Amino acid sequence: MAVKNEDLVRRWFSEVWDQGRESAIDELLASDALVHGLGEPAGEVRGPEGFKPFLRKFQSAFTDIQITVEQTIAEEDWVASRWTARMTHRGDQLGVPATGRRVEVTGMSMGRFQGGKMVEAWNSWDQLALMEQTKALTRQVHLLS
Repeated sequence: MAVKNEDLVRRWFSEVWDQGRESAIDELLASDALVHGLGEPAGEVRGPEGFKPFLRKFQSAFTDIQITVEQTIAEEDWVASRWTARMTHRGDQLGVPATGRRVEVTGMSMGRFQGGKMVEAWNSWDQLALMEQTKALTRQVHLLS
């Protein structure tokens, strides 16, 4: 029985984010995949070697990451997912001192799959909510004052 693309999306969030298993990135993301909307300065990353530094940086700032996939919708080789991420702000690697606060962020992702791997991804997530909950906005406003 062929693996459904929706199952690959759930596996991505579970293994890459919840379990922090970097080897799952190599298993699920094509070597030339293009990933948009992570919040990176270049605006996009390419393949597992481009994605892994983003994951490491995020994991160094947040612990006990748990992502709940709230809904998926599949059409042909695309899967859209709506998700909620919950985690604790423990590191200052994002330029904001660790607060120890539990944060919650929502987002949506669309992935295109070929041959059991994601070849393209578009992400839109509430970075403003993350900044508010980690007090990054307060810090930025204070620095501008």
